[in-house]
Amino acid sequence: MEKVEYNRIKVVLAEKKVTNKDLAIHLNIKPETVSRWCTNDSQPNVATLFRIARFLRVKVCALLQDVDTITI
Repeated sequence: MEKVEYNRIKVVLAEKKVTNKDLAIHLNIKPETVSRWCTNDSQPNVATLFRIARFLRVKVCALLQDVDTITI
């Protein structure tokens, strides 16, 4: 079964030239947690998505995959 990519956090971090560690420090969480989000092994909750978006100065929708591109 193909792994579903729900978020674009890794892509947006790269576009903004921000590291996983920078985001982890800002959110006061372990870098491993950010890494799991970037590989889509886990997902942040909605409140955290808003905090990430605010930090990266993007809209929350920029952090999420387009629903049309997700095949389950």
